Amino acid sequence: MLELLAKLAPGNEPGFKPKEVRWAIALDTNSGFIGLSELGSPDQRHNRGRTFSKCPDLSQSELVAGTEPRSHFLVETVNVITLYGLDTVKENNKKKAEYLKKKHDYFINLLDQAGKASAPLGVIAAWLKRQETLEAIQAALKERNASISDKATFQLDEKFPVEENYWYDWWREFRRNIRSKNSDDEDTLMRCYVTGNLSKPLKTHPKIEGLAGVGGMPSGDVLSGCDKEAYCSYGLKQSANMAVSEEAANAYRAGLNDLIKNHSFKLANTKVVYWFKEKVTESEDPLIWVTEPEGQDRLTAQQAARDLLNSIQTGKRPDLTDNHYHAMTISGAGGRVMVRDWLDGPFKELVSNINQWFDDLEINVLNEEKPARLPGLEKVITCLLPPQKRHQKYEDWIKPISSERLNLLHAAINGSPIAHGVISRLIIEHRDFIVRSALEESLEKNKNDLSAFLNRSLLYTRMGLIKAFHLRKYKKEGNTIMAEKLKPTLNEDFPSPAYQSGRLMAVLAELQKAALKDVGAGVVQRYYAAASTTPALVLGRLTRTSQYHLNKLDPGLAYWFESKIAGIWQRFNDVPPRTLSLEEQSLFALGYYQQLADMRAKKPKNTEEGKDVEND
Repeated sequence: MLELLAKLAPGNEPGFKPKEVRWAIALDTNSGFIGLSELGSPDQRHNRGRTFSKCPDLSQSELVAGTEPRSHFLVETVNVITLYGLDTVKENNKKKAEYLKKKHDYFINLLDQAGKASAPLGVIAAWLKRQETLEAIQAALKERNASISDKATFQLDEKFPVEENYWYDWWREFRRNIRSKNSDDEDTLMRCYVTGNLSKPLKTHPKIEGLAGVGGMPSGDVLSGCDKEAYCSYGLKQSANMAVSEEAANAYRAGLNDLIKNHSFKLANTKVVYWFKEKVTESEDPLIWVTEPEGQDRLTAQQAARDLLNSIQTGKRPDLTDNHYHAMTISGAGGRVMVRDWLDGPFKELVSNINQWFDDLEINVLNEEKPARLPGLEKVITCLLPPQKRHQKYEDWIKPISSERLNLLHAAINGSPIAHGVISRLIIEHRDFIVRSALEESLEKNKNDLSAFLNRSLLYTRMGLIKAFHLRKYKKEGNTIMAEKLKPTLNEDFPSPAYQSGRLMAVLAELQKAALKDVGAGVVQRYYAAASTTPALVLGRLTRTSQYHLNKLDPGLAYWFESKIAGIWQRFNDVPPRTLSLEEQSLFALGYYQQLADMRAKKPKNTEEGKDVEND
């Protein structure tokens, strides 16, 4: 894994790394401070600034080594560079203020030292030593409402020194000097786990950034570290227990940082980072389709997957035939990067599996004869959960389904079956959703109502997932007949008593509604839960009492409902099942939904004759 990550950043040099910088402090050689400009995208609410690709960088161990506080060079936080906010720090913590002042002095000293080799840096140091310059910059930062933790760099005579290379040699020599001072004279060479070459192992590995939103630390997390005695053996200290050279560690850090920033998606409190052996364009990235299909037209992602698969299969895209993908699920915990999962395989199989995922999830919407929007993978996973409570943290809400999260990721990417545990969770939540009238309420509200929209979207996701579960189960068992009969729309001939029981429940519920209109707690609220577990006990009784409701309808509509009920009863071999397992309960839910969707899309017309009704 480390070797693959290191190959993503060839030639990445220790002591340098990309950094995001929000502010540029503009200086003129002759007149000093001339202005402050915000880099990046100032119009964005959370502007992260501009990325400079090769900035000087000290590792955490280099920063904390020695007797004096150290700072970074050329790019630092505005409070270190200019003492912005020092007065506020003094009021709260004098020791912290003294520490900040020492870091500021160290920063100026670095510029002074570098200025002896590169005159422009000496000019910057000279201006920063002036109190009036610092005060002018501080005032500009305050006016722009800058945060003390924002990073800044310099623009001297309209050029960014950090983009020039005249300071590189000085910086390399400076790092060699401080590293030699920190060395414990252990020069033992070991075999590097990444490159296979003999090299001096790095004591502590550089930190991985960008996992703060998934349990990581704001300052970064270690992917490989041996800071506890339990991690050490054979008398080796720290990361010598997994020897990696500084160059290789810097390369894998750069590769993974780039993936987290540019090639990843958040999935149920984890990050999935991925890459391809041969680069593909964003428009041909299958993992964007599976995670963000709702950001585009429903057919766009699905058709794109089909078109790309066809191009590979017919030889129109030979460049993708031998391509491979790699995907890693990671999160942070206790300052460490936790690798939760690893997937890889041929690119062609990835496209094929995602194409199948889309087909398996397809389900028709209520009221209209058209497919629902494809849900993103995050929505598929979270549909297994109850509604998030008002003050509940996202990480606490998502915690119970960590195993289901990985299973569904595998199902989408690898084409593997969906776990029984997914259906177990889904049915419990869906039953509550139906019984508490969430579905009915969403149908009664305006279709543009946000809560109604979210409820319908949740419903479509759950029904599509039930369909996908059974399709994959049938295919695994070799039951092609059942797999062919399970469709996105109602199939009146689907040979499952559980499915037919759900259909019957939907017809009886619609019959009561047509006859009595709003009756408060109706058939669904009172009997759905029992009917979905013990249909024989409930559906026979409801069918017998349905005559009362039929008598209240116009003859044509009564005939239509009566025909529907009789037609479903004929599809039972004898009577509805006495009990249903959890898997059968999911088919009951699917039958109920698809029958309801079919009736809502094909509303019968009231007629005065007792003849067939339209769309029977």
